[in-house]
Amino acid sequence: MSIRKLTTMALLVAIAVAGSIFVSIPTGIARAYPVQHAINVICAILLGPMPSIVVAIVTSLIRILTGTGSLLAIPGSVIGAACAAFAYKYSRNYWLAGIGEVFGTGILASLVAVPYAQLLMGTSVGALFFMPAFFTSSLIGAFLGIMIASSLKKTASHLLITK
Repeated sequence: MSIRKLTTMALLVAIAVAGSIFVSIPTGIARAYPVQHAINVICAILLGPMPSIVVAIVTSLIRILTGTGSLLAIPGSVIGAACAAFAYKYSRNYWLAGIGEVFGTGILASLVAVPYAQLLMGTSVGALFFMPAFFTSSLIGAFLGIMIASSLKKTASHLLITK
């Protein structure tokens, strides 16, 4: 892995962690962080599946350790990052990366969160408890991620043309 890719990954982790301090939506035992979902989409588009998953895991662990995220940060971000990255890898479409994030986090992760929360957090709730918060957060974040990635792509193209 190149130094440039590792540096980009570290920068994305830093932005996601810093963003979680300023932008969060309390939703009962879970906290929703649209910035994390935006970073998932941006990372999926810029770096691909494995770096996206690593960024999501590292960000989640830092958020848990610093108290800006619950244990639900792991399934909530990693599954969405993987779905966004694979959707983009096979389609090369920003919108499908965003849809992958929303599907992965809003639907799949909210289903995984039920046994996960029961096992690790001692909380027994149904999937519909997590789904609205996960879905809303990932939808907002995915849209932001698409807009930012699109802007970055245009900026990068402009810089390459003018050099």
